[in-house]
Amino acid sequence: MESAQRERLLLRWASSPLALRRSALNAFRKLLTFIAYADPGTAEAPNPLPLAVGYRLDAPALAAHSAALRPLEVDRTADTPLILEADVVVVGSGGGGGVVAADLARAGRDVLVVEAGPFVDERAMPRDELDAYGRLYLNHGLLSTWDGALTMLAGSGVGGGTLVNWMTCLDVPEDVRVEWAADHGLDGVDGAEWETDRLAIERELGVAPSVVIPPKDELLRRGASSLGWHADVTRRNAADCGDCGSCPFGCRRGTKRSGIRVHLADAAGQGARILDRARVLAIVRDGGGAVAGVRGLLGPAEVGGQGGPRPFGIHAHQVVLAAGPLRSPAILQASAVDHPAVGRHLRVHPVAVVGAIQRTPVDMWRGTMQAVHSLEFGRDERGRRRYVIESAPGHLGLMALVLPWEGAAAHAAEMARARYFAPLIAVTRDGGEGRTTLTQAGRVRIDYRLDEAGRATLRHALGSMVRIARAAGAEEILALGMPPQRHRPETGAEPDAEARFAAYLEAVAGMSFAPNRGVVASAHQMGTLRMGADPADHPADSRGRIRADRAGDPIRGLYVADGSTFPTGIGVNPMLGIMTMARRVARTVLAEGPSS
Repeated sequence: MESAQRERLLLRWASSPLALRRSALNAFRKLLTFIAYADPGTAEAPNPLPLAVGYRLDAPALAAHSAALRPLEVDRTADTPLILEADVVVVGSGGGGGVVAADLARAGRDVLVVEAGPFVDERAMPRDELDAYGRLYLNHGLLSTWDGALTMLAGSGVGGGTLVNWMTCLDVPEDVRVEWAADHGLDGVDGAEWETDRLAIERELGVAPSVVIPPKDELLRRGASSLGWHADVTRRNAADCGDCGSCPFGCRRGTKRSGIRVHLADAAGQGARILDRARVLAIVRDGGGAVAGVRGLLGPAEVGGQGGPRPFGIHAHQVVLAAGPLRSPAILQASAVDHPAVGRHLRVHPVAVVGAIQRTPVDMWRGTMQAVHSLEFGRDERGRRRYVIESAPGHLGLMALVLPWEGAAAHAAEMARARYFAPLIAVTRDGGEGRTTLTQAGRVRIDYRLDEAGRATLRHALGSMVRIARAAGAEEILALGMPPQRHRPETGAEPDAEARFAAYLEAVAGMSFAPNRGVVASAHQMGTLRMGADPADHPADSRGRIRADRAGDPIRGLYVADGSTFPTGIGVNPMLGIMTMARRVARTVLAEGPSS
């Protein structure tokens, strides 16, 4: 079969009524387009594709001092299990795990943080996408739902998502917290307790408004303001930032206030230990059902290095799960915790994307990651949270993966305009939900389907973003989907300009978000061990204690403190909320510890 015939066949698969064909095409498309642009090549033979589109990153200044923590050095090659002891084991080192570890260590507890991913010193952080996704993201950055319809990003390494996120700091909206209190029985989240914790977390992170507004963010501010819509400067956790644009690769400069600079460093300073490349498989319980520790497998000290998997066990009377909403429930499922809601109620904040093509270079991969946001459509007509519009700092591999594929030449032509591409994204509060399950092979299976309300929200968000792009003076507008919807705004007093744009909006409103048709991504996962007063539908109680079953009795010594605690999605970036919730859980762990 010749190249043209193969391409026609693949394009038929893209629009096939058979979901399996669309899924197969998307899996190969995402992998191959990502690698084609994310791989930098070598110094002797650099990848010509990034060079051809003008992609260039400045080398950031290196951190003057390394972060004040180092993982335990252990023998990873021995035949016998490694046995350790601690007062408290914290499984996972992201935003939630870091806060819990710091608070417990500060109170004098012997804390051992166990992280499945590696510790990477800031001065050795990756410099390109392929290396970054390989070292610092789950599944090398190619995480997706079981059917391949939803691409997901999740951090993996000491520091978790705080290492690689875009630093946007937004509180859980008040109306969402009021809903949590009323509908899920979470006491204190809608009042002074939450506010006190959040403000303390913000001080610790050094949260402050963005100072540098890159072109992609200025477009969002200009367009929203022209329409009379809300637009505001985004607050973030960075000090003396060089705005090099490499935040998704980790901060070599050391100015991102990530876990390894703040909470994990504080914990280590108080004596906490960190064991990296150590995957917890299950909780160990004593004869009475109380927590007795964890067991797992050590990996090699380096990727491809010698050693592992060496079994390990840690004796502890308290365990805090903070491995994230995809892995924390898997540990419980492997531990025969029988609560039927474990792994259910997964929320992912589905993201819709619009590209605003500019006349002058935007270089979306340079400068502040997200400096402006709009909450104009933060609530729907019933007052429920809807979505936040933000810019997106795409690098070439991520851009190639997200762009629709209408053939090799068409995809290359879109990528050739990468320097002029200003992405707008809408982070939506999903009404639908999914679940995670542990397969017989020990892998996490993720299932998620948009409900009709979620699809309607995504279409509404696309319409809002194309209006912003037009008001900001975009030369061309691209609403991402399969097929995408394109529009070239009027250049003068064209009599049919409004009619043309109205027809375009109608076409956008009709875009399909059936599996593997619409372009949908996610960087936020929540809800798989949600907190709540009702034991029948909430695996954790309102203070983070894990319930053994629907009867409601907690497993003594077992807690959760990551994004899986959220009863629902929140419709904004969740890092600040995860950390605030973790502080609440840390107080419970302290109150119920050996010295209480």
